[in-house]
Amino acid sequence: MAASLRLGRQGMLFGLRLNNFNKCLRSTHQWQDQVRHFFRSPWVLGVSPLKVQMPALSPTMEEGNIVKWLKKEGEAVAAGDALCEIETDKAVVTMESNDDGVLAKILMEEGSRNVRLGTLIALMVEEGQDWKHVEIPSPDAAPPSEATPATQAAATSVVTSSAPSLPSAPKPVTSGQLRLSPAARHILDTHGLDPKLATPTGPRGIITKEDALNLLKASPAPKAVPSVVASTPPSPISAPAASPPPPGSRPNIPPLSVPGKPGAPGTFTEVPASNVRRVIAQRLTQSKTTIPHSYASIDCDMAAVMQLRKDLAKEQIKVSVNDFIIKAAAVTLREMPEVNVTWSGDGARALDSVHISIAVATDKGLITPIIKDAANKGVQEISSNAKALAQKARDGKLLPEEYQGGSFSISNLGMFGISGFSAVINPPQACILAVGTSRAELQLCEDDQTLSTKQLMTVTLSSDGRLVDDELASRFLDKFRANLEKPQRMALV
Repeated sequence: MAASLRLGRQGMLFGLRLNNFNKCLRSTHQWQDQVRHFFRSPWVLGVSPLKVQMPALSPTMEEGNIVKWLKKEGEAVAAGDALCEIETDKAVVTMESNDDGVLAKILMEEGSRNVRLGTLIALMVEEGQDWKHVEIPSPDAAPPSEATPATQAAATSVVTSSAPSLPSAPKPVTSGQLRLSPAARHILDTHGLDPKLATPTGPRGIITKEDALNLLKASPAPKAVPSVVASTPPSPISAPAASPPPPGSRPNIPPLSVPGKPGAPGTFTEVPASNVRRVIAQRLTQSKTTIPHSYASIDCDMAAVMQLRKDLAKEQIKVSVNDFIIKAAAVTLREMPEVNVTWSGDGARALDSVHISIAVATDKGLITPIIKDAANKGVQEISSNAKALAQKARDGKLLPEEYQGGSFSISNLGMFGISGFSAVINPPQACILAVGTSRAELQLCEDDQTLSTKQLMTVTLSSDGRLVDDELASRFLDKFRANLEKPQRMALV
């Protein structure tokens, strides 16, 4: 009896302990669920972002500068809204958003320069998400730095050095068509490197300048001829002290001046080149080194154009001489379609429309906005289009479609008193017309052998010898002069 009571009491105690253990276990599970929910919340993991990268806003753009952000962090953004202004290699272009959401984090502040294509410049989140807890991606791992060569120990009798191991050549890339930037092509051609060995990192598989430089660093260096070192070093010969340069002589390398301090005689200051200036230098070098330039000049009598301008001015219609030149060039190209061509790499490409590029000088360099379908427009419409495009070019507000796709270029320096000059072709175009100032000149009239004063203007055609030979260029200039000297004829052609 006593044993049964003892066993019953032990069972009741065991049941109470088991009940308390289950309660503790349930509370533990609830705590674990709360902890798991906390660590899965946006407070810890962050909100998944929508990445905003540096876009390619022009065909030749490789990097850009952030000029101004038009949206602030935390501000709602709709698709098509202007996010920021980016300075490309051509102009300042407004970048628009592709998504709806909220601008959460600006990674590239205003004034950031030389931002490569594809670089992350900002983060957005979807509508309704907490933008303050956006997840910021970790920066890409930096490429491993090149191993520094081992320091050679100095020896007293015999100098021995171990040849450094040559880096393994990168594997060639054979799949797909190679796409190279002009700078990368120049580097690879100069050093005789195979483009297939480069690893493209640019957008759409473009081999960039950095890819070419990395390939150049990784390429094995030419073997140096080992120098024989004698076991006993020769006794040093005391060299006479170098005499100081005579006063007033020019140093071989001028020293760099210190910013903020007056420069000493012979110093210089490094001036960083803008994106536009670098692209201009690159394209001019490409043009003069790859295009065989031919030049031809002709004088045009501007009397009829001058008189027509006066007659139009009486009717409050103001047009410039350059507007008549644009119209005459466009009409001539329509009459001679064999000149309205571009070079495509494999040969000539005939163009269906006549788009005239006009050179406009800005603070950052020359840019060539386009007057489209100039042959089908009147002189007054050409004048209004040219003024609007020139102002937008000076303000840096040209859209990509307003300076891409020209078929013929005109550069006019007549307003500066330049009598004549030769311009550099804007590839892939075939020609550019350089226009000088008009001048009064006495000429002998062959009919009655009398002297008369004429207003002559010299134009020089720079043509691509692969597309426009000398005979074709001469016929073009003759037809252009006929159209310009009889402006009424241009309306009938």
